[in-house]
Amino acid sequence: MSDPMQKFGKEGMDMAMASFNSWSKNAQAIATELADYSKKYFEDSAAAMEKLMGAKSLETAMAVQSEYLKSSYEDFVAQSTKIGELYASLAKEAYKPFEGMLGKMPTMK
Repeated sequence: MSDPMQKFGKEGMDMAMASFNSWSKNAQAIATELADYSKKYFEDSAAAMEKLMGAKSLETAMAVQSEYLKSSYEDFVAQSTKIGELYASLAKEAYKPFEGMLGKMPTMK
């Protein structure tokens, strides 16, 4: 194997490892974010259920339910946006080591 090919192979391996490390870091951030959201969702659900059980009238119960649904929806939309941004970041970071790789490819003579 020629020296340029060995160098290209090593650079390719280095790029793959950098991409994997970036992917791993971002995947962990996504998993942590989803776990945190799940925990908050269940805590909020339990608090809403407690308020609902303590409601003295149908009107109060409807207000509690309405407040909970609105809050849950807003939290879901915000979380979805955040997760989408994390996935976009994952894709950009995982691709970054490979930018310009084709331009560096040695020519076969």
